[in-house]
Amino acid sequence: MRFVASALDLSAFAQLAARDHGWCVVSTTRSDGTVQSSLVTAGVLAHPVADGGGEVVGFVVQEGTRKLANLRRRPALTAVAHAGHEWIAVEGTVDLVGPEDPWPGVDAERLRGLLREVFVAAGGSHDDWDEFDRVMRDERRAAVLLNPTRVYTNG
Repeated sequence: MRFVASALDLSAFAQLAARDHGWCVVSTTRSDGTVQSSLVTAGVLAHPVADGGGEVVGFVVQEGTRKLANLRRRPALTAVAHAGHEWIAVEGTVDLVGPEDPWPGVDAERLRGLLREVFVAAGGSHDDWDEFDRVMRDERRAAVLLNPTRVYTNG
């Protein structure tokens, strides 16, 4: 295992994640201290709502999920991207931005745009953005923005 030169440099994560269509394993901590992992599509983007926030790993999550409940209680996350035998992990704290997780200056219209930005960064595209927006609103989706504090890989 080796550490990437800069903990804030997420270019290697972005490249590796893209090789598997953005699919990544994310792990949170349950209230009993055990790890809960799930599969998401994630991508790298400039922090879309923090001034000078640098790059983050972002993904969208539906209201009512265990990972979202865990992140509200303990806002730390590890995301792992892989392709074949290569992998890279990003650890850090998260910012949550959604209907149940308001962020200063983010109204409903800005949230709509933010969810699109995160989805596109994760390699997503959509033929009907109005339908995408409706689903995001109906499912009360939130953006999870992982602020990196440690990046490491086997490659």
